[in-house]
Amino acid sequence: MSFWYVFRRVLQLVPTVLGIVLVAFILVHAAPGDPILALAGEHGDAAYYADMRQRFGLDQSPPRQLATYLTRVVRGDLGHSYVQGKGTLTVIGERIPATALLGGTALAIALLVSIPLGVIAARNAHRPTDTTISAVALSLFSAPSFWLGQMAMLAFAVAWKLFPVQGMTTAASDASGFRHAVDIARHLALPALVLASQELAILIRLARSGLIDELRRDHIRSARAKGLDEIRVIVRHAFPRALMPVVTVVGTRLGQLLTGAAVVEVVFGWPGIGRLLLTAIQTRDTPVLLGLFIVVASTVVVMNLLMDLLHAAIDPRVRLS
Repeated sequence: MSFWYVFRRVLQLVPTVLGIVLVAFILVHAAPGDPILALAGEHGDAAYYADMRQRFGLDQSPPRQLATYLTRVVRGDLGHSYVQGKGTLTVIGERIPATALLGGTALAIALLVSIPLGVIAARNAHRPTDTTISAVALSLFSAPSFWLGQMAMLAFAVAWKLFPVQGMTTAASDASGFRHAVDIARHLALPALVLASQELAILIRLARSGLIDELRRDHIRSARAKGLDEIRVIVRHAFPRALMPVVTVVGTRLGQLLTGAAVVEVVFGWPGIGRLLLTAIQTRDTPVLLGLFIVVASTVVVMNLLMDLLHAAIDPRVRLS
């Protein structure tokens, strides 16, 4: 892969990120509600309101605010939270590890479950086994995250008491080391399973269709003609080539899981960026809202770029398109 191809693809990120900043700024500032009233209350003094607006730069015209904000973004400064009084990047950075743990665990569960099920479905294509796997996966995918989360919570946490109800750790717990890790794992199990269920249908269908296509190719017929057993044919010859679409989707889903986890985090009280987004909306914390939009959208864009570069490294024809 040439340096100029990589440079050209990376350069294309600049207008994309600028567009993200512009759209996020317009949407957030066009939303109803006054951040000063949300912060200071509705019965404050007019002079106090004016001082607060001047302090946060809200007394300027929207174009001037946008120009100021763009200048700060270029310098890597996303402003300060109105509510928490800390840098926006610091506030978001404190929540990203929890969301990354939840999203990464959910994706790992989805891969471990979907790939074997996709292989089984492909080996039994158009049979009852294939139909059952597809129906269950599509049912889980179709179920809203908030409803599935509440049902899982009522069944496994409230009724059977197998898992904690909410949070990332047990309140007032002084556990450390291994016991602390086990506590986090118990709180993580339900939200990760609910979030993974949304990915199963996509990954199962990709693994199934990719493997069915590969099993029809000439090199698979040649491998079978040489007397290789079916398991070896699938594992060594068909599966690696069929896995490429799954890898591509996984790469793009890594960024999208940051946003997809928001509803699950709110349902289970998980202290990630989803909970932060809800709090920022409720308090009209504009810098945090803008920062979240920019960070999440930029993550999705960067992951798509990495997947494009991976494709170009594997298949030179991509670089010619």
